[in-house]
Amino acid sequence: MTVAEILTDERLRQDEFPVCRSKAYLAHAGVAPLARCAADAIGHYSFMAAQDDQETCVPKLQRAARESASRLLAGSQPDEIAFVGPTSLALSHVAGGLTFRRNDNIVIYHDDFPSNVYPWMALAAQGVKVRYLNTRELGRIRPVDVLGQVDENTRLVALGSAHFIAGWRIDLDAIGKALRARGILFCVDAMQTLGAFPISVANVDFLAADGHKWLLAPCAAGILYVRKDLQDKLRPITLGWNNVRCPNFAAQDELAYQPGARRFEAGTHNVLGLVGLKAAMDMLAEVGVANIATELLRKRALLVPALQDKGWTVLNATAAPENCAGIVSITREVTDLPALHAKLTAADVITSLRADRSGKQYLRLSPHFYNTDEELGRALELL
Repeated sequence: MTVAEILTDERLRQDEFPVCRSKAYLAHAGVAPLARCAADAIGHYSFMAAQDDQETCVPKLQRAARESASRLLAGSQPDEIAFVGPTSLALSHVAGGLTFRRNDNIVIYHDDFPSNVYPWMALAAQGVKVRYLNTRELGRIRPVDVLGQVDENTRLVALGSAHFIAGWRIDLDAIGKALRARGILFCVDAMQTLGAFPISVANVDFLAADGHKWLLAPCAAGILYVRKDLQDKLRPITLGWNNVRCPNFAAQDELAYQPGARRFEAGTHNVLGLVGLKAAMDMLAEVGVANIATELLRKRALLVPALQDKGWTVLNATAAPENCAGIVSITREVTDLPALHAKLTAADVITSLRADRSGKQYLRLSPHFYNTDEELGRALELL
């Protein structure tokens, strides 16, 4: 299955992405609909689980899912992947599992999505100094902005791979390489790019992403990447029968963690979520994430000038392709954006309404690769 086949065969498109039958769904940066492959996999497993032990196939499923996730993260190994659920929990594993000294500082972006802000803010109670990144524009984080705010006491930098409103995609490799040269850890919230753009973890230490956006997978079925040589240094913050060795389910006298990233998976898995996540990741790998990225950038190049012609201000309209994500956020003075958002929804054109710290509102369009130009045209007409 290819991008071209999906966009030129409407029957195939509607079969693989059932939401297309009734809606122009342009809100994948929020909560995306399931791809049919994920829904089918969940349905099949549910039927099997109704007739036997729900966990009968879990060991095999885990191994296969780790391999699927590793294929989406260039430079990773399956034993560096843990399944701990939503991004908020995965990032909390990192924030809560590292040992900080009292004079350590960390650098975060206060206007990032709260999942990648609050776990780090809480470290202030341990005496860790939390520094907020300064940017010239919302979400526009450049390597020079990051490196200008770290020093010899900076222990970690935590950033989103792309800003959830501005749609600015950061240079992971440039930032990560510079931080590693300084001995600073780099944690990435990849929710807004995993499944939409190729990602390499060659210069990343920790990465988290749930499945319910660009991966087209279930909610609360996500991944946590932990670089192998850091796994012993990241203390599991949740403990249970699954990540601490307990032969015959008997608690032992000492805590001995399972090898690899399994040490962060405390208990029973969200099996149905994992089933759907694996199916969706395999489908995206088949289509090719690089091909998906090319298509998303083509859609952005179509949308931006058309929106500007209609008098809309487009955030980061002139950004270079390497800094563009699948998000196009717009605003316009004296326009009632909530009313317009409601109008679009009533017409079955699904977008998102978001606001920045000052309360300024934006209408956010985030089409995926399977959305057609005709669907984008419907949105533009309504705008």
